Parts: sequence; C-alpha cells; structure tokens
Amino acid sequence: MPAKKIIIHLPNNYHYQHFLAYHLRDKQSVAEIIAYNQLRKGITYYDQPAELTFTLNKNSILFSLKIDNPHTFITEEQLEKLGKNMLGLYQPIELFEDKYHNHPVIGNLISRQQGLRVYQAATAFEAITWAIIGQQISVAAAIAIRRRFIHAFGKQHASGIWCFPSLFAIHADDEQKLRLCGFSSGKAKTLIALCNMLKNNHHLLNVPVDETNLSLWTQKLSEIKGIGPWTISYSLLRGFNYLNGSLHGDGAVQRNLQYLLNSSEKISATETEKWLAQYSPWRALVAAHLWQQQSNASY
Repeated sequence: MPAKKIIIHLPNNYHYQHFLAYHLRDKQSVAEIIAYNQLRKGITYYDQPAELTFTLNKNSILFSLKIDNPHTFITEEQLEKLGKNMLGLYQPIELFEDKYHNHPVIGNLISRQQGLRVYQAATAFEAITWAIIGQQISVAAAIAIRRRFIHAFGKQHASGIWCFPSLFAIHADDEQKLRLCGFSSGKAKTLIALCNMLKNNHHLLNVPVDETNLSLWTQKLSEIKGIGPWTISYSLLRGFNYLNGSLHGDGAVQRNLQYLLNSSEKISATETEKWLAQYSPWRALVAAHLWQQQSNASY
C-alpha cells in the first residue's frame, strides 16, 4: 500500500542527531537503517510487516508508515500519535527544566543538555523485550542477541528491512529457539512468561502509565520470574514515557553519578537510590541526563 505520511513539527532544541544515534546502536542495520537525516525502522503493525520512516526537514519531521498488507488501515491521528511518541514529544520536559536549571548539583547538567528527551520504542513490548535482553550483559552482547531474535521471530518488509517481532510470534515451546538466539535459559523463560501474560492482558499495552495504575503494571511484571525493579523501571521509561522510575541499579547511572559528583569512591545502588529520590517525580529523566553526559546514544 502507499505510505501514509504526516509532518511533525519539532521544538527548536530537539536533539534529532541523538534520536538517530539511539537507533544506530546496531551497526549491522537489521531493523533500523540510518542514512544522513533519515531513519527507517521495521515494526510489526497489527501482525503485518511495516516500515516507519523519519526524515528531518529543518525543524520538522516527515513521518511515514508503509504496511505490506493493503487492507491494514491507520488513521492520521494514530500515525501522529505513534511518531510523536517515539520522538518523546509527549514528555513535559519543560516543567522539569524550569524547576532544575538553576539547581546547585544538576543545574549545569540540565542546562548543557536542554531539550533532552527519552526516545520511545515503537511498542511497549519492544521496550520490555530489550530490557530483558539487556539484563546484566554488555550493550554489544545485547545488540547481537536482539539482532538474532529479530531474524528468528520477526518478518521482513517488502523493502527488505526486518521488523521487530510481535509478542504473538513467541510461543510456549520456543525456549530452545530463543536459546539459539543467545538468550540464557532464564531469560528465555522470562520472555515466554511475559508474552503469555500480555496475551491475556493485551489491553494494558494501550493504557498510559501514571501513578494511578503504576502498581498494576509493577505487580504484573514483578510476578514474572526474572523481572526485577531495574527491568520494570527501564521498560516503563522506554515503553510508556514514565519518567519517575528509579534506575538506581543501573551501572551506567552509578558511574555517571560518581562522575557528576566528582567522587573518588564508587557509588552503590543504595546510595544512588537515595540520591535519585530527591528528584521524584523525575527520577528516570535525571537518570537519562546522567546517561547522556557521556554518550549521545543513551541506553
């Protein structure tokens, strides 16, 4: 079918190159292809292979979606919501920056990185899957596993780009197939259990997360063996724009906090948790600023 297109206007301080860098983590360009000022990304849209395209034009984005199946329909409103969400444009970062730009500890960091947003995965399922894959391994190792996972469970769009799998592509008897992708036995079981939970609670994926329903998501995810506080906070940050998760268990957050505070001693998870608590309801956004101070690709 012809591509559906809209124009999305960007704030003057939007970090478009950082948005591209976030999607350029896999240098082999399996499901994300970047050329100059354009990102092409493969997703599964209503079980159909689809290609998203973000093209920068001055202070706006030409955003398009091309679905292989000509009978799969998307409204302009749905397309705009998807594009703006992935770009992080629904995050009220101006409120955060107004409050903290003169702060004695993080003020300079916020001012230097003004306009920073947390770019969203195309789907909440993609965000949670990436969080599970990335547990306690290097980013490079996680990227390699993700690539094999996409090849094993995803579909290929007519353009040739691979599309991140739908949760419905993973079944109860797929543990060995996941192991061949590089998942540990524990992570394979965790992902299968996640897919089973989401198949029975699919409506949760379409409901914004805030303080009123946070406990429900936390409960559902924490009931799955292998999903702990870091995975929950990271998943909600990348999948639902939830900016108040505490990422105190993240090694990069701890290292960058040590750098920010100019501390000669390593900072523990407990100390990081206590330090982040003072910035509620923006704890995860502060963590993102800590990531960003040494890497424009974030995590």
